[in-house]
Amino acid sequence: MKTIKTFGRTFGLAAVLSATAFASAEAHVTFLDREAKQDSTILATLQVPHGCDGKATTEVRVKLPEGFVFAKPQPKAGWELEVIKGDYQKTYDNHGDKVKTGAIEVRWKNGNLSDDFYDTFVIQGKVSGVEAGTSLAFPVTQMCGDTVTAWDQVAKEGGDAHGLKSPAPLLKVVAGEDHGHDHDDMAGMDMSGMAGMAGMAGMAAAAPAGETVKAGDLEISGGFAKAMLPGQPVGGGFFTVKNNGKTDDRLLSVTSPVSGEVQIHEMETKDNVMRMRQLKDGIAIAAGETVKLEPGNLHLMFQKVKTPFKQGDTVPVTLTFERAGKVDLVLQVLSAQGK
Repeated sequence: MKTIKTFGRTFGLAAVLSATAFASAEAHVTFLDREAKQDSTILATLQVPHGCDGKATTEVRVKLPEGFVFAKPQPKAGWELEVIKGDYQKTYDNHGDKVKTGAIEVRWKNGNLSDDFYDTFVIQGKVSGVEAGTSLAFPVTQMCGDTVTAWDQVAKEGGDAHGLKSPAPLLKVVAGEDHGHDHDDMAGMDMSGMAGMAGMAGMAAAAPAGETVKAGDLEISGGFAKAMLPGQPVGGGFFTVKNNGKTDDRLLSVTSPVSGEVQIHEMETKDNVMRMRQLKDGIAIAAGETVKLEPGNLHLMFQKVKTPFKQGDTVPVTLTFERAGKVDLVLQVLSAQGK
């Protein structure tokens, strides 16, 4: 496998027009926001401004430093997602729970980001137990087929990072006003969606949020979403479907007026590697069986949402089943912990 170091590329006109003014001035992978407050939960947004030696980017790997914990990446349409889990060096408190393991590397795979375009890759996580003034390095491996660019160089303490040819993206930790107000979980990876009463027009036939809806032999209950961070563009939804009949059915698709697209996703963890994939053929609801969409398993993924879900809001959705047809459902937005 060939490895190259890339610096100072010249952008084509398409790249300049598609990137932000700030990003187009950068030749390497950087964070959109380069500072994070102590003990705060943030959306760490990596900017990938170009490919490798003119080739399209097909995979982005990010190693997560100690002190950036409870990490949950944002899925991207057209990309597979893997999360590698391992042990933290320290124990961290997550709402009273002592946590010693979590995500240590994130991989977006099998995508196709042309060298002509710019894109971002987002990870939610908490900056915890890190002194103000410390810079956290996130080594990135950018893969373009058999060509690899490693953004992994870190200057020695007191050294000048500007002299590095392939610097790792850095987040500088700054003092928080009150050490932050935390909203750790992200619904739907568990990443949740974006909500509000907007889009309720035309939903008069839907049952109130949280109530059971019946359609033919199906019972749909327990619908909810999770509150999410401001600016988070992707969210998730959850509910339970019980098939009381003697004939199989299938959830084919989902739409919502608060989202540009709603995808059906499945998450699976094996050997400390979590993988998420879109189920384009939907979900089978076998006769006499109950299927649960829940955090860490099957779930809805809201794409292109404008306003973050807030606790107490509702999210209207329309479910389309193969046999039962269209069913309107209202999801109640719970806390970030789904309570």
